[in-house]
Amino acid sequence: MNCIRAFLLALLPLCAFAQTAPVVVGAVVSQSGDLAGLASDYRKGLLLWQGDVNAAGGLLGRRVELQLFDDQSEATRAGPLYARLIGEEKADVLIGPFGSAATVGAAAVAERNHRVMLNATGATLSVYGAGHAYVFQVAAPYAAYGEELLGLVRAAGYSRLTVLARDDPASREMAQRFVERAPRYGFVAGEALYYAGATQDFAAQVSAARAASAEAWIAFGGETDAAEMVKTMKRLGYAPKLFFARGAADARFVRDVGQDAEFALAASAYEPGFATPGNALFAKAYAARWSSPPGLAAAQAYAAGQVLEQAVQQAGSLEQEKLRAALATLEAGTVLGRYKIDLATGEQLGARPAVVQILKGRPEVVWPRAQATENWRLPYPRWDERKPIQ
Repeated sequence: MNCIRAFLLALLPLCAFAQTAPVVVGAVVSQSGDLAGLASDYRKGLLLWQGDVNAAGGLLGRRVELQLFDDQSEATRAGPLYARLIGEEKADVLIGPFGSAATVGAAAVAERNHRVMLNATGATLSVYGAGHAYVFQVAAPYAAYGEELLGLVRAAGYSRLTVLARDDPASREMAQRFVERAPRYGFVAGEALYYAGATQDFAAQVSAARAASAEAWIAFGGETDAAEMVKTMKRLGYAPKLFFARGAADARFVRDVGQDAEFALAASAYEPGFATPGNALFAKAYAARWSSPPGLAAAQAYAAGQVLEQAVQQAGSLEQEKLRAALATLEAGTVLGRYKIDLATGEQLGARPAVVQILKGRPEVVWPRAQATENWRLPYPRWDERKPIQ
């Protein structure tokens, strides 16, 4: 009899779901085309969140139904697809598409229709700096990628910096904010030096750093750039006291330069080992379901879901104005860190990329101290002082 009763109790949530209309959460995800591979983790993160929120009782006691459209990796398709999600599919809430370019068009549609959208991946100023009232950024903006580094540089006692950036919008935003914020930490970074994306020899930049007696090399760019910098530095026998290359957190960096990757600092917006709210369970569940650890895109998707859950709980409603008001004032924990919006700019203030250092072939968080998994190893060792990793 007790077994029958337990079985019937277990069915109650399912029966309740069956009697109410689902909450439709609409999103556009690149499922075909050039970005499909990169966006695959984003889709998986959304699906995992859907399963978790429904297992916990849904939103306001209603089952969550994901409506995902494919923009075929063409940013211009995102806007019309979000218009369809709003008009034809009657989506209750929107989660933004994959990538900043697609998010610009999607955000415009959401604003025009007064529909709340969680911007999960649009990190550029063109998205969060547009004065939106209904679009809320979840992920760390590009401008925040050097924020924690400023604190580490000051704590390490370095003041003479060389700042470089790949000549692309994202890297420019990172470098410009770093230079602007430097005086707050007691030093002047000077103007950033920009280099072309195809640069393979950084001898000119090394020469300039030597001439300036730079103690810290700060570079905002991709994984390939970081690898070419290390190759150039080793060839020229140059080692600054601190070497930071934003792209060095990418696993491909270690594969490209092997043991020469050691002691490089980088910025990472997400690692499976981050001590952020719900991350341990998320990383474990993701790996169990998809047979691989979650990356940044998966975490961004899941974090958007976490924010949505907490905003709906605070608002007690899916009515757009109430939900918008809740998201504007909400402070919530996510796998990316804390969610908090700057009402004046729309910029995400809470989530900040951590500074990681490659130690024994893997990125370890070294700053901020409260999240550190290892102590930093500085100064960056000279090439003739290095020993093979045991």
